[in-house]
Amino acid sequence: MRHLVTRTCALAAIAVGFATGGPTGAAEGPSTGKVQPADDMVLNYHLMHPGGPSLPGDVNAAYYLDGVYHLHYILAHPWKDKGSFSFIHVTSPDMLHWTWQATKLQPSFTGHGMFSGTGFLTKEGKPAAIYHGQGSGRNQIAVAKDRGLSAWEKPYPVDVRNADGTEAKINHWDPDCFLIGDTYYAISGGTNPPLMKSKDLKTWTYVGPFLHHDTPDVAVGEDISCPNFFKIGDKWMLLCISHNLGCRYYLGDWDAKAEQFVPEKQGRMNFRREDQNLFGPPWRVDFFAPESVLTPDGRRVMWAWLACLGKDDGTMDDRTIESLPRELSLPADGVLRIRPLRELEALRRDQAAQHDVTIDRPTGDVRAKAAPAGKVLTTLPGDSAEIRITVARDQAERKLFGFVLFGGPSGGGLPVLLRPENGTLRVGTAEAPFSVADLPPGEDLTLRIFVDKYLVEVFANDRQAMIASYADYRGKATLTGFTVGSPTTIKTLETWRLEPTNQGFLEARKSRVWEPGRD
Repeated sequence: MRHLVTRTCALAAIAVGFATGGPTGAAEGPSTGKVQPADDMVLNYHLMHPGGPSLPGDVNAAYYLDGVYHLHYILAHPWKDKGSFSFIHVTSPDMLHWTWQATKLQPSFTGHGMFSGTGFLTKEGKPAAIYHGQGSGRNQIAVAKDRGLSAWEKPYPVDVRNADGTEAKINHWDPDCFLIGDTYYAISGGTNPPLMKSKDLKTWTYVGPFLHHDTPDVAVGEDISCPNFFKIGDKWMLLCISHNLGCRYYLGDWDAKAEQFVPEKQGRMNFRREDQNLFGPPWRVDFFAPESVLTPDGRRVMWAWLACLGKDDGTMDDRTIESLPRELSLPADGVLRIRPLRELEALRRDQAAQHDVTIDRPTGDVRAKAAPAGKVLTTLPGDSAEIRITVARDQAERKLFGFVLFGGPSGGGLPVLLRPENGTLRVGTAEAPFSVADLPPGEDLTLRIFVDKYLVEVFANDRQAMIASYADYRGKATLTGFTVGSPTTIKTLETWRLEPTNQGFLEARKSRVWEPGRD
């Protein structure tokens, strides 16, 4: 409960700030609603809120309906001289080019604020959303009146009863709803979420704890919030967060007889930076509040809110930037694959390729605390680019080597570094588990690096993904390489300029069609 109370208090503080003019609702914050991000802060192809400060930015309620992708994210805003929260609605044909729609799920309609939940389809194929109604004390369900989500039926609370008809005493927080057979199941956030079931979304019966057990690598006290439960490969996946440690997932089986999820392993998607507090406060998270959707061709695609992007003081980023869409899959080897959305390839322009490029001067100063100057490999084609680097297996094994973005003649910049001595991929000052030695025999190392001005996302062999930001990016378009101990030859180095997809952002910044009502 401590984590849930912490988050509740943090969000409540945002609402209080509207009325007090305090730091969370200061004069230049959401209380005025007119501040715009500076042009050099506007990203090219990441989804970003077109207004001013907009904390929190949890991704919510994703659908694919009749050829259109729908996504929502939370926006804090003034309401009745205080503050509340709405679901901002965006649509896209490809999960990259977004258009902002008028906000329908807002407190002037629902009677309460919108906290996290998920979207799902009813048995009849109607879009529906389950979420926590801020200030209502209950999780809520709303059903759309049409498949364009232009109007919704009034939401109603999820009333959970025990088998004897008495009210179930459960925690109401970040819910998820999913169908198994002809039964709706829902979970509500907590250290072990309560599970409930229904045949009609109206009459709910408490089942018991959702998890059969927890895994040994989950710290005592980690909560399960922003949950999203779905089938992937021949397993079930629970995508979620813990508030202290960010986005994570479980893989396991559904025990139909016991009506429980039996987790087999847990994996992290968020990795602490060195400049983030080790012990608290709880907001030392960059990759946070995930949501996913199933595409018509069967891909599971997820997003996450980049909640602490570039922040190292225990506060959260108020720009509301969402991650690149990531495709998740689980092949027969049981290792989760995480790859960038394939539609990104349609944005590529001006390909340049080099082959057999050798970094032939190993750095001698392994004590350096900043990235070495290295060898200049290429100049990026602008501030919106993709880089794909392939290093042959025999060149990558047991090598301490890497690449640096935004560096200068004397070094510095953002490193992307392979560390065989501890089996990690380092991006900036964060490290995540990844080792060339763990790849199948004969598989080369492949890095895909996406640069969007100051925001960088790195994908390694579709098995690991990381994010970083680098504020001092302007005018620094070089990519350098360095190696320790012996030379390293790059098999292929490819770069592309990526076309911007932010036309809808620019339009919405002017039209403010998304702006919720204040009354």
